[in-house]
Amino acid sequence: MLWFGCLLALFALLALAFIGRGWLAWVTAAAVLLVALAVDGAASPHLIYGLLFVVALVALVTGSPTIRRTLFARALLPRLGKVMPRLGETERIALEAGTVWWDAQIFSGTPDWESLRRFQCKPLSERELAFLNGPVTALCAMLDDWQVEQQRDLPAEAWDFIKRERFFGMVLPEIYGGLGMSELGHSRVVTRIATRSVAAAVTVMVPNSLGPGELLLHYGTEEQKQRYLPRLADGRDIPCFALTGPAAGSDAAATQSEGVVEWGRWEGQDVIGLRLNWNKRYITLAPVATLIGLAFRLKDPNGLLGGPVDRGITCALIPRDLPGVVIGKHHDPMGVPFANGPIEGHDVFVPMDAIIGGVPQVGHGWRMLMESLAAGRSISLPALAVGAAQMATRICGAYATVREQFDTPIGRFEGIEEPLARIAGLTYLMTATRTLTCGALDAGEKPAVLGSIAKAYLTEAMREVVSDAMDIRAGAAIQRGPRNALSRMWMSVPIGITVEGANILTRSMIIYGQGAIRCHPWVQKLIDAIAARDLVAFDRCTFGYINFVFTRGVRAWLLGLSGARLARVPADSEFHRQYQHLTRFASALALVSDLCMATLGGSLKRREKISGRLADALAWQYLAAATLKRYHDEAKLASHYDLARWAVALALYRTQQALRGVLDNLPSGAAAGLARLLVFPLGARFRPPSDLLGQRAARAILEDREARLHLTEDIHVPGPDEPGLGELEAALDKAVRALPVETKLRDAVRAGRLDRAPKDELDERALAAGIITREEYEALHDADAARDAVVQVDAFDADTYRQLR
Repeated sequence: MLWFGCLLALFALLALAFIGRGWLAWVTAAAVLLVALAVDGAASPHLIYGLLFVVALVALVTGSPTIRRTLFARALLPRLGKVMPRLGETERIALEAGTVWWDAQIFSGTPDWESLRRFQCKPLSERELAFLNGPVTALCAMLDDWQVEQQRDLPAEAWDFIKRERFFGMVLPEIYGGLGMSELGHSRVVTRIATRSVAAAVTVMVPNSLGPGELLLHYGTEEQKQRYLPRLADGRDIPCFALTGPAAGSDAAATQSEGVVEWGRWEGQDVIGLRLNWNKRYITLAPVATLIGLAFRLKDPNGLLGGPVDRGITCALIPRDLPGVVIGKHHDPMGVPFANGPIEGHDVFVPMDAIIGGVPQVGHGWRMLMESLAAGRSISLPALAVGAAQMATRICGAYATVREQFDTPIGRFEGIEEPLARIAGLTYLMTATRTLTCGALDAGEKPAVLGSIAKAYLTEAMREVVSDAMDIRAGAAIQRGPRNALSRMWMSVPIGITVEGANILTRSMIIYGQGAIRCHPWVQKLIDAIAARDLVAFDRCTFGYINFVFTRGVRAWLLGLSGARLARVPADSEFHRQYQHLTRFASALALVSDLCMATLGGSLKRREKISGRLADALAWQYLAAATLKRYHDEAKLASHYDLARWAVALALYRTQQALRGVLDNLPSGAAAGLARLLVFPLGARFRPPSDLLGQRAARAILEDREARLHLTEDIHVPGPDEPGLGELEAALDKAVRALPVETKLRDAVRAGRLDRAPKDELDERALAAGIITREEYEALHDADAARDAVVQVDAFDADTYRQLR
């Protein structure tokens, strides 16, 4: 009986803890065990009564908020208040920027998959589709990226077209002359243009991202909106935003740009205004901008506004033509010819109404920037990354079919098949992540953490995909010229990696640093309770946190032991097991994260290798969720199933490795050992996608035309006579038409009706023998000629070569 009671108590403990009832779990387990002892007679009645009294007392103390506050919380609160690291104002604003969404589901340890599957991403409207297939396609057609690179600028007709068709006002409401596009529509426009010209894509995306238009729309006065937004929408004004300076890169709040409130002359009158001095660099569109958005630290030494001298980061609009503005020089970012350069200001005077939002927004510039970045990071650079990935997929899928070595398309060789699988699988994952993140934005969210994940991990994936594509194209990939679109895409990779928050910073500090506080169900509440000295809230959060850690530890252990089969997930999906594994890793991340915070405390934010790995674990779970969401929403093609399986397998493996990396480097050996036992009770069993799965993913872009087109639906495909992708697509069509004829020839050789011979001679003999028709012979000849054309590379005479840029 005693053994049965022990087992029953253990079952009650684990079952109740698994569903999140930590206090009830241990009380019930203790009561069951005491009853078993009494029935079995293994202990004297006095001992049983004593133990029962202890259990009841502990249950009463821990279960009664009033008693807990008196005995524990009242003494603990002041002590934690002294040791808890205090957040600076800039840190607090950055942490509070934006909203939380699916990231909070992951940190909860029990993600609600049904809610994700029910979530509807807003589709493109008919007007957005018309713009995408009309003006966007027309803009792409007038761009020659090689000539853009050589001329170091977009052609004049492209600039005029961009302004006339209001590309700079895509996200501005129609009442201000903009197009009022959704975030997904905005992203898809940037993606398509990026597949034609990165320089043009950057030129279009920057005014629609963080800049004067976005800041005016959300924070400007109505007078400022009416004055500036119509001019920004139709290109009469070209904006830039000056944030980064020589001494303020990643730590943008440490800007040395300064504004001083003082009296000055403006349009013939003495007014209170700002005397500005600044030195900014890396500012996109600066050389051609007519309106500068400026971030600076404002000081009021003479008390003209009242209040403190240092008024904090403030944002203002500065016309280009004011005295003291030094603008027009160009940087050269990796040779990609979009306008980018430094801006200086020396004793520039503007009135107070130059401040975005007017005087009430003095000192609120940092909040403006962080809230705008929360959305902007989600769109521009992820869109550019998706464009690069889709372009690489389209090029390599065709090239690996058309290009032959040893009388075999190179895509049939396993050495090529392996990077093709990565290209196809990552492109599927990247497009899925872009769509889901933009869907969240269109639903009214501003997912700061997920936006940072999209920016950092999609641009990193772009680096991997384009690198693989360069390897597949081999020598042809490193020869610059009109035929080689990949080389220009490759040159843009470091730009995506670096801007809008360098990926090193984003991964090691921002994603987990913000996610652990904002997305955790208790951390932010606990910090706020300690800061406010709120005893009631502190008690609730402390014991809620303890319950969370205990129950997530039990969940992680049971899910690990059962291979995640205990997780409740949608049962009607082919990815039932993948949902379960992700649920397991959500519980594991919650537990490991809390152990890191408990053992490292405030020093965790300086342990950037550990926080970076925690960011990896969070990010790859989000990327996997986006992949599963895409598969759920779209038509169920066999190739999509293989691509989704490949992507989720990679995500699960990288999540596992990230968590292992944290535990292998956690300073507390005891905490690491406990976590390892709970998270990996049967060891680390996930592996990268198998060779067979990789073969299926590669075949999706080699053999399944529908899948290849769907996977690359955002790209611009030029005409068949244009060098590069246009010729390659035409060659693919001819090669596909010749495949049945080539099969007929191979069958004839095997049957002994034709002797083996070089290809040209074999074709001639087959025609002469009547094995193939004249029409089939011409199809073979056309395919061979097309293959020969697309394997050519550009070459220049000496004079032309010396003039290349």
